Amino acid sequence: MNIRQYKNTYPKLGSKVYVDPGATIIGDVVLGDDVSVWPGVVIRGDVNHIHIGARTNIQDGSVLHVTSPYPGKPNGIPLIIDDDVTVGHGVILHACTIGNCSLIGMGAIILDGAVIDKHVFVGAGAMVTPDKKLESGGLYVGAPARRVRDLSEKEIEELHESAAHYVKLKNDYL
Repeated sequence: MNIRQYKNTYPKLGSKVYVDPGATIIGDVVLGDDVSVWPGVVIRGDVNHIHIGARTNIQDGSVLHVTSPYPGKPNGIPLIIDDDVTVGHGVILHACTIGNCSLIGMGAIILDGAVIDKHVFVGAGAMVTPDKKLESGGLYVGAPARRVRDLSEKEIEELHESAAHYVKLKNDYL
C-alpha cells in the first residue's frame, strides 16, 4: 500500500479497510470502517482534510482532493464523504460534500463547495459546478448537472445494495 505522511500527518484507517496496492493515500485522510479503495485511486489530503465514511467504496482511477485556504474561504474546503457511498470509476471529487447512500457515476466531476444530499444518483460523466446543491432523491445528469427525475424506492434501495456489494467484494480481497 502506498500510504504516506504529509507534514507529519498520516492517514488513519478504520477496521477492515481495503486499500489496493496500486492506490495512493496521502496526509490528513480518515477512512471509516469497511471502506474500499481500488487500483489507481489517489486521495490527497495535503492542504486540507478528507473524511470518508464507513462502507464507502472509491473505485479505480478516481482522484480525491481538497482546497487550501484562500480569500473568502479562510479555512479552505475539505472533502467529506458520508457512509455507504459508491464512487464510480474515474471520478474526480474536489473539496465537496457527498451525503449518505449516494452514487457518483463513472467519470463524474464534482467541484469545490458542491453539496450532494443523501440518496442522490449523479450520472456517468456529469459535472457538478462549484457550490451547487443536489437535493435528496434525484437523478442528476449532464454538464452542468441537472435533476432529470426522482429516484424510485427501488433505485434508492439499490444505492444501499451497491455499497453492501462493495463491502463483500473488498472482504474477498482481504
